[in-house]
Formats: sequence, C-alpha cells, structure tokens
Amino acid sequence: MKRLRRIVDRAVVMGLLSCACGSRPAIAAGTQTATVESRTITVRIDRRFDKVYEFLVDPANWNQWAFGLGRNVRRSQDGWIADSGGGVARVEFTARNSFGVVDHTVIRRSGQRVYIPMRLIANGSGCELLFTLFREPNISDARFASDAGFVERDLNGLKRLLEK
Repeated sequence: MKRLRRIVDRAVVMGLLSCACGSRPAIAAGTQTATVESRTITVRIDRRFDKVYEFLVDPANWNQWAFGLGRNVRRSQDGWIADSGGGVARVEFTARNSFGVVDHTVIRRSGQRVYIPMRLIANGSGCELLFTLFREPNISDARFASDAGFVERDLNGLKRLLEK
C-alpha cells in the first residue's frame, strides 16, 4: 500500500493534467535559486493537432489515460482537483491558446507548487506532445528516472487512446 501511495504521489507531482483555465507558473520568481536538471519526454501522435488539443484541454479526459495521477479528476468550487495518495491536490491550468501551450501547476496539500510545462506542436498531419519534468530537490537519480518512466507510460497511453 505504501508503494502504491508513493506511485500515486509521484504521478500527482508530475501533474498529468491540462485544460483551458487560467494559471501562472508554479516556479515563482525567487523561489528557485538555481537552474535544475530537467528531462523532456516526447510522444508523436498520429492525429491532427486541433483534435489532440481539444482533448487535452478538457480535464475530464485525463481520467482515461493519466492512470498514474490518481482518481476522480473533477471541478471543485475553486477550480480543478484530483485525488492522490497524499490527499487532494489542486491543479491550475494555462488558459486556452492558439500555441499549443498546455502548462499546468499542481498544488500539493503542503502548499508546494509544482510547475509542469507541456507543449503540443504540429508535425505534418499529426502532432507531438512535449512534457518537461523538472528534477525536484533531493530526488535520487533512480527516482528521477522512475518519474520520467511514469510520464512516458502515460503519454504512450494517450497516444494509443487518440490513435484508435
């Protein structure tokens, strides 16, 4: 049970959500003292950009493919929330835009804000989704690699879902 809880917590940290609501970056100016390691995970999706973007901007759709996130992504009185092993996490989303930006911020129960940049870009008749994972302080190499693996699995799940 503890292992499952850690897995769900990690998925929430990765913040595999996106929709069309207002947001600001989670790594606020002055809160991060140094540049941190990051990894960008990319998945190519053989479906038109506009169709994929419309799917991504509806947070209810995330329950279909972001299995590491937790359960019950839903709108609350104050915005979007998701159940996780660490409790309920709030999620703020970048406003709908024409650039394919689907950034979001996960706000943990502790108040810690985790910024997740995501970009959807056109690629011929399909598109690519780029997810940047920032390495949090005190995270081991193994944990960072594991977190990246969770992101990759969920993005591949999104690809399979949208290419049906």
